[in-house]
Amino acid sequence: MTVPRPAMVKTRSIKRRGLPISLGGSILPSIPEISFFVREKKPTCSISLTAGKWKWKSFPLPVGINVIHNGGVVCLGIALAAQARFIRVCIYTGARVWDTGEFDHGCAAELTRKRKELHAEHIHFFCDVDKKHSVGFPGIDLATHITWTEFYGADALIVSGKMTGDAPVLDEVREARNLATKPILIGSGATEENVGAFLQFADGVIVGSSLKKDNVMENPVDVQRVRHFMDAVKTARETAAARR
Repeated sequence: MTVPRPAMVKTRSIKRRGLPISLGGSILPSIPEISFFVREKKPTCSISLTAGKWKWKSFPLPVGINVIHNGGVVCLGIALAAQARFIRVCIYTGARVWDTGEFDHGCAAELTRKRKELHAEHIHFFCDVDKKHSVGFPGIDLATHITWTEFYGADALIVSGKMTGDAPVLDEVREARNLATKPILIGSGATEENVGAFLQFADGVIVGSSLKKDNVMENPVDVQRVRHFMDAVKTARETAAARR
């Protein structure tokens, strides 16, 4: 597994071109071959992603790590070694079945203890609720998942669509906002066209596919798409501020 090229192109192109856009941060994900392993533990994953430290060392924004699927402790180790600021945790609480057919469960107990053991309390946990590429165990609805995830100390909650590039249902984002006390982030499917609606209820978005050339996840970042997306974000925030 190698450091994912699209993520590094994203970092370089934004910095090199000095774009006047208000990005909040960058996430470096592990993108292995399809299909994904559950709870990735391979040393090569850690080595490859930690090498990314030297690519973003002077990048002016906070950087986070995500290891697919649900590589919580591996993800934390990479973040600590690479001096990242946060990690995206796929299943922090509850239980789900992945698109690979494997059953998985929350890693909060293991992850919070490991963070304390490593004196890494400065690394924040951005945790998915109703995670994409999976379905929840019967009885774990959105309200329950949010309650559990906040109880175990998540710093932010992520609401996603069914798969990568799919937008969540707006009513679900609204419900999450009403239920949660922590910041809400959109975890997939945000576009120039829908980001304004999402930002009525969400505090931010994690966006990848819609900023890539031809809207394809594996392609390099399209700088014009980034400009247009951030223009839409700016408009949405100005509109929200005017309503206050």
